[in-house]
Amino acid sequence: MSPRPAVAVLAALLWGGCAAAAPPPAAVSVHPELWSVVAPPSPDAATEAFVQQLLAHMSLEDKVGQMIQADIASISPAELRTYKLGSILAGGNAAPGDSVRTSPQAWLDLTDEFYRASLAATSVEHPPIPILFGIDAVHGHAKILGATIFPHNVGLGAAHDPGLIQRIGQATAEEVAATGIDWTFAPTVAVARDVRWGRSYESYSESPELVAGYAAAMVTGLQGQFATPQFMAPGHTLSSVKHFLGDGGTLDGRDQGNTILAEAELRAVHGAGYPAAIKAGALIVMASYNSWNGVKMHANRYLLTDILKGRLGFEGFVVGDWNAHEQIPGCTKYRCAAAILAGVDMLMAPDGWRQLYKNTLAQVRAGEIPQARIDDAVRRILRVKTIAGLFKRAAPKQRSDAGELSRLGSPAHRELARAAVRESLVLLKNEHGILPLNPQAKILVAGEAADSIAMQAGGWTVDWQGDHNSNADFPGATSIFGGIQAAVAAAGGSASLDKDGRYAEKPDVAVVIFGERPYAEFEGDRETLEFAPRGQHELELLRRLRAAGVPTVAVFLSGRPLWVNREINASDAFVAAWLPGSEGEGVADVLFRSAQPRQYDFTGRLAFSWPATAMPVTFDAAGKVSGAQFPLGWGLDYASAADSPPLAEDPGVPPNWAAPKGSLFHAGHVVAPWSIFVADDSAEVHLTTARQESPRGTVVATAGPDGVSADWAGEGGMLRISGRAQDFGHRAKQGDTLDVRYRIDRAPTRSVKIGMRCSQPLCGTSSGAMLDVTRVFKRAAPGSWQTLSIPLSCFADGGADLAQVEVPLAIETTDRFRLTISEASLVHKGAGAAPGCP
Repeated sequence: MSPRPAVAVLAALLWGGCAAAAPPPAAVSVHPELWSVVAPPSPDAATEAFVQQLLAHMSLEDKVGQMIQADIASISPAELRTYKLGSILAGGNAAPGDSVRTSPQAWLDLTDEFYRASLAATSVEHPPIPILFGIDAVHGHAKILGATIFPHNVGLGAAHDPGLIQRIGQATAEEVAATGIDWTFAPTVAVARDVRWGRSYESYSESPELVAGYAAAMVTGLQGQFATPQFMAPGHTLSSVKHFLGDGGTLDGRDQGNTILAEAELRAVHGAGYPAAIKAGALIVMASYNSWNGVKMHANRYLLTDILKGRLGFEGFVVGDWNAHEQIPGCTKYRCAAAILAGVDMLMAPDGWRQLYKNTLAQVRAGEIPQARIDDAVRRILRVKTIAGLFKRAAPKQRSDAGELSRLGSPAHRELARAAVRESLVLLKNEHGILPLNPQAKILVAGEAADSIAMQAGGWTVDWQGDHNSNADFPGATSIFGGIQAAVAAAGGSASLDKDGRYAEKPDVAVVIFGERPYAEFEGDRETLEFAPRGQHELELLRRLRAAGVPTVAVFLSGRPLWVNREINASDAFVAAWLPGSEGEGVADVLFRSAQPRQYDFTGRLAFSWPATAMPVTFDAAGKVSGAQFPLGWGLDYASAADSPPLAEDPGVPPNWAAPKGSLFHAGHVVAPWSIFVADDSAEVHLTTARQESPRGTVVATAGPDGVSADWAGEGGMLRISGRAQDFGHRAKQGDTLDVRYRIDRAPTRSVKIGMRCSQPLCGTSSGAMLDVTRVFKRAAPGSWQTLSIPLSCFADGGADLAQVEVPLAIETTDRFRLTISEASLVHKGAGAAPGCP
């Protein structure tokens, strides 16, 4: 699930010729016989009879309402009484009282109020239909303060332990149920093949077999064993398996991008988790943002209906992702028959649900959507609600498994999470047998992440991105430094903390804890896999300690394998700790010698190949990996540790691939984590294929070998590069410029503006942040490449608050105009060297 602010949304996929390999839908050859027929557990006759009777007494308004899911940030319980929607979610940073740091009791109060409102939203013709309340509990109930936060999936994959996954699913469900929530958007069964993808940490492994085993285990853990009294008994929640299909296989690892594969490989690799999950009783599948060979999944009837609901026998319902239907050509977030016709049964319409509800009603009445398709979708939704026991459940505050908020972060759950941390750790180097450490020694703990539970937990924790958290947001949790300190103190040693690795008295050993800062989804997309934040500060720290003769252990936190050869060479021991979550003691358990309660060893083994260069490993059609430094399944333990030769320190990035610092658009692709959109006064559309129209068709963007071309029809519209808000104020003071290399393909006759925009509300006024560049473009010779350089201070002088820039480049006009952009970047010119304002 994927929350989006009004302007800064999505990740980017744009490169010249990408869709040349993607035939149009009519030309795609499909082979349903490639897919195994799955025989999932079937609903009993009593369930089907109840659903059919209920369906027969529902009005069209009732039915369409069941097919829409709204976010708590845009709907109130009072409105639910009127609109009779089928589901509510709490996505992104939505929370009771608009505060992600609210209490667990406030969550229970909210779920109870919405549930009671749904029971009131009925007519005399049929019984009340309760809502399904959904939330992203993807590594524990991590939006709730005090909950147990388990390692992210990338770490759990390294444990190679389906039984552990099932126990984590059950513990997560207990904590979710305690707040009155029926449904979690998990598990992710993506098979990530290019870990530059910002959602790689949501993938268990590059191995389809491991993912399939984990899919069944997590579904069973969350829901209980299907067709037994345990299923959806108190302390269990519905799962939703996601994202169908191919989200882990997009070209260049771009979130929401295009997966270009033969159908046999799509099935064998990216489809592996779904048969296992369906056999385990999965009742909800979430459709994916990505395209398969150029066709958006939300519009892919063949895969959603013919394969998932046909060959795989899936009898539950398909839910869309956050406004993902608006990415289908011809659709907006307010109107999209194509997604329903393709097989999406419930549209996730967090902020556009009112208009979508009314427009869908009109489309059914006009015959654009057949009544039979509506009945099929609603029948599936009601079937899931019936099988899950929702019609027999009390309101959340009256349930036996809700309100027991002591289940959140309970000692048993924290001990399970601590064990999961131990099992997930992978030892990549142990020179001279430095590990395990003597807990009676004098230990220096250093690094930015040493005492940061936020960095341990990563994204999808408290808030969406997870990057605004402090240790105070994790009551009951322990940082890695806290775990080390406790272990050492218990043995009579000492542990001191200095993030920069400074000391007055030389330590016996240093433990340096560092890694990726939190991110979620497209914000985590990368151009390369080189880890070098802030001028390689961590590398310099490791080298300085080693040069001083201090034995050094590196503990690396990351949501994926990254190229860290230089950091490994600068360390005596190197541990891949992934994103371990709230129980930092699990790391200390394995780092130190101990007799009590036992000596833990490194049992984690890589679930992803570790790259030999800063470019990702590659896979051939048979799954053979090239470019791995450490292969799938690799990892040391204390017995196998041996000295190893230094690793190559050349990152091996192809020429011109890595974008210069400050690039927005380079070498035919938008630079991660920025995104390209076309927009008009109706809505905006993310450009993830070779050609994309704005919702009303007033501006069309096309990717080609020269860059991205934008063609305005003379009715208004905008091309813009968007991303998460960044502070450009200091760059303006230093004389930095926005440089755009462009070619005029049709000269303008009316006004054309270029600007920067800030987080909502827009910085200054719309015109204040937009500069008129009509004269520049009129003077430019058509067909020849030019560079426009605009000092950032010009935007500030025009009224822009550059401290919160979400859109570093926007081009708008009401003219018939066409241009192509090959490069766009923020360039440091130095004070006095920048040109004047246009």
